[in-house]
Amino acid sequence: MILVDTSIWIELQRPGQTLKLPGRLQVRLATCGPVIQEVLQGESLARSLTSFRSALLALPRYGDPLPLELFLRAAERYQWGRARGLTIRSSVDCLIAAIALAHQLPVWHQDRDFDAIARFTPLRVISGLRRAW
Repeated sequence: MILVDTSIWIELQRPGQTLKLPGRLQVRLATCGPVIQEVLQGESLARSLTSFRSALLALPRYGDPLPLELFLRAAERYQWGRARGLTIRSSVDCLIAAIALAHQLPVWHQDRDFDAIARFTPLRVISGLRRAW
């Protein structure tokens, strides 16, 4: 199971972009509430009612409901990064990382925040579209 970040969903929605898995590779994709919020808030109202929205909502979802502990862990991740001279630009990315860590899921992303968080936590990351598989 791989937790797919908003940055990947945005890239996959660009015209002409498709997800092609080599050979018989089977990968199970997952999401979480903060990713769903970020993806859908960037969509037009008409597009958010399409089959993409339905497919996104049909994925396995982790972190539901979000316990206070995950918010505390997210704040900790942000503080740890800052203490190491790393600026995490998005508190939502800290929350997504906390969910992934709690469920021992790698995060597939195109967002430097996750690479930074992985430098000082056990977060496993898969960076970019081309290198994911």
